[in-house]
Amino acid sequence: MYEYITGKLAEATRTYAIIEAGGVGYFINISLHTYSEIEHSESARLYVHFIVREDQQALFGFSTKLERELFRQLISVSGVGGNTARMILSTYSPRELQNIIATENAVLLKNVKGLGLKTAQKIIVELSGKMLELGASDIMFTPKSATSRSESYDEALAALSMLGFQKSASEKVLNAIFKDSPTISVEDAIRTALKSL
Repeated sequence: MYEYITGKLAEATRTYAIIEAGGVGYFINISLHTYSEIEHSESARLYVHFIVREDQQALFGFSTKLERELFRQLISVSGVGGNTARMILSTYSPRELQNIIATENAVLLKNVKGLGLKTAQKIIVELSGKMLELGASDIMFTPKSATSRSESYDEALAALSMLGFQKSASEKVLNAIFKDSPTISVEDAIRTALKSL
């Protein structure tokens, strides 16, 4: 129905963006990868996928067509909904996800919160042959240096809370991450935490 939405970036968080286009503010669910691409922009173009269910209508937006295509492939697998697919794309970049599926690494894939081994195996069985068709045209994400440990820690903790993780569990994981890598960026800290929670 919609191909993309371009407009003023009215608000951006690690889980959603609001783009104002034609006087309408669109609430668009995004992945951590897409957030890292648009967070400092005044305007943005997001390639969208519109999900309509009996009890819900939701827009999911992506900074690249590749990420959107991966999302569509993921939700085509029985048992994988929009939020689960977004969580997978927040944990791994599009290229990392392509490699995980192409190399049939179910153990690495099941590190995503809420994804069991059976579902991870099902994703790999159904999608492994399709990864080569997609190619690897995605631009790799370059982490931005963190301004300070405490600020980065607080931002990462807030983002994990928004994603539905318990504060105590998030704090424990983040403490270990920042102890090992004090200058880690917020996005990388969240990615690492998502693999442990």
